Amino acid sequence: MPTTNFIDTATIWLHAGKGGDGAVSFHREKFVAAGGPDGGDGGRGGDILFVADDNLSTLMDFRYKRKYTADAGENGRGARQKGKDAEDLVIRVPRGTVLKQAETGLVVADISGDEPVVVARGGRGGWGNARFATPTRQIPRFAKPGLPGEDLHVTLELKVIADVGLIGFPNVGKSTLLSMISAARPKIANYHFTTLTPVLGVVRVAEEQSFVCADIPGLIEGAAEGVGLGHDFLRHVERCRLLLHVVDVSGSEGRDPKADFAQINHELAAFSAELARRPQIVLGNKCDIAAPEQVEEFRAFIEEQGLTFLPISAATRQGIDGLPALVYRRLQDLPPVKVFEAEYVRPDPAAAPKRPFSCRRTGDHEFTVDAPWLERILAGTNVEDYESLQYFQTQLGDSGILDELVRLGVQEDDTIKIGEYEFDYVY
Repeated sequence: MPTTNFIDTATIWLHAGKGGDGAVSFHREKFVAAGGPDGGDGGRGGDILFVADDNLSTLMDFRYKRKYTADAGENGRGARQKGKDAEDLVIRVPRGTVLKQAETGLVVADISGDEPVVVARGGRGGWGNARFATPTRQIPRFAKPGLPGEDLHVTLELKVIADVGLIGFPNVGKSTLLSMISAARPKIANYHFTTLTPVLGVVRVAEEQSFVCADIPGLIEGAAEGVGLGHDFLRHVERCRLLLHVVDVSGSEGRDPKADFAQINHELAAFSAELARRPQIVLGNKCDIAAPEQVEEFRAFIEEQGLTFLPISAATRQGIDGLPALVYRRLQDLPPVKVFEAEYVRPDPAAAPKRPFSCRRTGDHEFTVDAPWLERILAGTNVEDYESLQYFQTQLGDSGILDELVRLGVQEDDTIKIGEYEFDYVY
């Protein structure tokens, strides 16, 4: 089977930029004896944005590069100079790409519009020591480090944006039909699976009247379970507002047209119940080599199910000329192309406990405290400075960590581990 460079799924890791650290600095100027703290705040870390690019048609670029990291914000400086905010990282994807959280499958964003979409937010910059000056703490020798940016593991799925989807078994004439009603030139040959990627064509009906039609690679029995190409490309039918179901009414390959019709609809339903309810127009192709009785019997079968049937011949153009206008009129009564709503709820820092922590005994005279927020405070604390250490001890007391350690039976001179730091407990 021929190979193809068409890639419509990829999994990548996103790491938004870390915020810059706040600065510890003191004003120095001739004839100014005590200039006071003047450390500036750190800059914001870069966001990761996705934007639709109509010049792209595949996710091939993401096959080899899997990790995308935005720049960190600049650290603060003296003289109350705020660090520079980092540039955002802009990732371009084909229009119609849906981002899902890899672990849960929840939709994060649908990149179908023209506006950039922020998918991972950069961390906030840390405060400089100038912000911690108070009448009783006039020489703060500590600052806040910047917060980490959001990390997200996402799966990219390209779902082509088309008004109409051509569906049917392989070699029923879908590619030939698309080439006749649009300027698209899909590969056409007398063997199965000549179409290996979705092919889009713009069908012009009249002045300022047109629609986009997609030739979806041939489905076969078991497609929804991964058989053949259908499993890979059923997702591209999901946005289509109307389906043109092409059936070989002549049975030229020894298949029963009714069984073909039922099987394709079974695969649609197995893939998505919503997709199975999508409006259809059934096209009985190759009617030029079918007996009139075959055509009429199949017409009756389709119309019994409340669907529109149109006999056509892609080889002789029978029934083709009026098809675009018929499809366009039907589209006027249908909702717009589907846009997938975001399902993934970004964790809200405000809703989470302000200072979550856990304490556990890890040895006869050893306790370990797990508190990422406290580790960030420690990173900006000068433990050799009295005021800095006093500020840190205040955080331990206000957060309830000291009370929890006492409840666990901590004794004087026991070792307290917090991240990479170790302290001796003193009453």
